[in-house]
Amino acid sequence: MGEIIVTNATESKFINRDVAHLIHPLHSPSAHASAKVWVTGDGAFIEDADGNRFIDCLSGLWNNTAGNGRTELADAASQQMRQMGFASGYAGSSNPRAIELSERLAEITYPNINHFYLTSGGGESTDSNIKLARYYWKLKGKPDKTKVISRIWGYHGVTLAAMCATGISSYWPMFEPRIPGFFHIPGPYPYLYETPDDAPSQGIAAANELEKKILEEGADTVAMFIAEPVQGAGGVIVPQDDYFKRIREICDAYDVLLVSDEVITGFGRTGRMFGLEHWDVQPDLIQFAKAITSGYFPLGGIGISDEIAQVMNDSGSPWMHAYTYSSHPVGCAVALAMLDIIEKEDFVAQAQTKGKRMLVKLKEALGDHPHVGEVRGLGMMCGVELVKDKASKQMFDAKDGIGAKVHVETVKRGMFSRVRGDVYCVAPPIVTGENTIDDIADILGASVRAVLG
Repeated sequence: MGEIIVTNATESKFINRDVAHLIHPLHSPSAHASAKVWVTGDGAFIEDADGNRFIDCLSGLWNNTAGNGRTELADAASQQMRQMGFASGYAGSSNPRAIELSERLAEITYPNINHFYLTSGGGESTDSNIKLARYYWKLKGKPDKTKVISRIWGYHGVTLAAMCATGISSYWPMFEPRIPGFFHIPGPYPYLYETPDDAPSQGIAAANELEKKILEEGADTVAMFIAEPVQGAGGVIVPQDDYFKRIREICDAYDVLLVSDEVITGFGRTGRMFGLEHWDVQPDLIQFAKAITSGYFPLGGIGISDEIAQVMNDSGSPWMHAYTYSSHPVGCAVALAMLDIIEKEDFVAQAQTKGKRMLVKLKEALGDHPHVGEVRGLGMMCGVELVKDKASKQMFDAKDGIGAKVHVETVKRGMFSRVRGDVYCVAPPIVTGENTIDDIADILGASVRAVLG
């Protein structure tokens, strides 16, 4: 793909109107000065207001796995809106689409998870699991079990409680003090985790960080451990094969709920329907969003183990937690249509096959570069870690903005994504064609060389 020729004639008019009234997520006037205005999309491609076409290298925000232009999803929303645009999901009300969706989810999630509470997205799902964990332990006669442990570089959303669980510290200072009772441990991060000499393996050592923190805080005070199977926004960090099995053992030993944050990894992204399936581990709670509707409608939820659901149902008291849009019939209709696509087009197999190709091509394009420390990934999500010195793993100074500069170069060449510091994230739609996957590697290779030689 050649370099994009940007005229900005129409786009600049949109931006002028935008800055007059809109406040954006991660709002920054300086960052928004070079913003894109997206007006249409087709499959793995998006087009800006000036007619320039780009590879959507992050599936929007990890969510648009089916790509743009899926008339099945639009038709499902339209049909449901015409039949009934909204109905309450509060206790005492339900609707057919929500019932059908919960049945479908029970068929495809972990065997022990057969009950679901629906939200509008990932952050709400995190908050819902935190509140549910506290409620559960109170019902079990252990009201002091309220603390939440998560991992450095973990991302779980930025509503207030979710922000406290998120382990990316740049999200905290503007809004502190944080809620007490949230703690972060080092993640597995195979590229950077320093393994003690007496550890049986790097994965076991990283998992044992959880045991250390539980013992430090007191097992009778810890409610849950929340973790992404593959850390996404934190830089596509794929754990060691023995990591989550040890995590499950630790959670069982100390009566700590294991919460799998499947907001990015759910519904085929990693080459399995859900992420922890790679390591044959079952969580107590899950949370999902994003790909359940391919981003066409804001919908998320939590999956609840049979044991936890039974305790809730036996309590005799209502769970005082609610969202207006829980079980939204239109969202559920879109989700059902999306599950049809995932199954008919075998997104799991596509992610396995295409993901392997993407990782190979990225390594071919970048693996030998002196400033590429690691190319890693699982399924259709990869990360390219840029470093100042490959041998010592020395990082660039943050003020150098290397990752941001590489992103600028990829935009020039017709590809749009996001970076975490100096990690370039690659997670295009699962429907992305093989030739486009090859183009992604070529564009990123050329962009890294443009910045770093």
